[in-house]
Amino acid sequence: MRKPEYIIGIDPDCDKSGFAWIEVKSRAIRLYSLTFPELIDKLLHGRGAIPNTIVVVEAGWLSESHWHLTRWDNARLAAAKGNAVGRNHETGRKIVEMCRHKGLTVYEQQPLRKCWKGKDGKISHQEISQFIPNFPNRSNQETRDAALIAWNWAGFPIRTLR
Repeated sequence: MRKPEYIIGIDPDCDKSGFAWIEVKSRAIRLYSLTFPELIDKLLHGRGAIPNTIVVVEAGWLSESHWHLTRWDNARLAAAKGNAVGRNHETGRKIVEMCRHKGLTVYEQQPLRKCWKGKDGKISHQEISQFIPNFPNRSNQETRDAALIAWNWAGFPIRTLR
């Protein structure tokens, strides 16, 4: 397959998923926070409908471990965390299923290593702004994760200033 002209990165979430669209040639990036129906509409009638576009979905379900508990969590909190993780994974699986059903090129990406300075090792707005030119002034964790997935898939450099 030739190099794609556009890459869509998706960080699935049961409420609003992060959606990042990158034009590979210019490195232009657009970020969206979308509900499941809005995301499917954007994939089928918007950015995803452009030829030579690939979709990359963060696939947490491919990880061997999903242990997010702390020693202070009680049974109720543990169950709530497990429920939330399961809902997010199922949202991601449904996004992949819809992409394949509609003939879009989709890849499942294991979550990238959490080596950043943000909470729980996640990337902060300040860090991602250092290596993605013209990164939007406002972002949330889902859109930053989606942008990082797409940027990494494009093979662009990821480095920060120390």
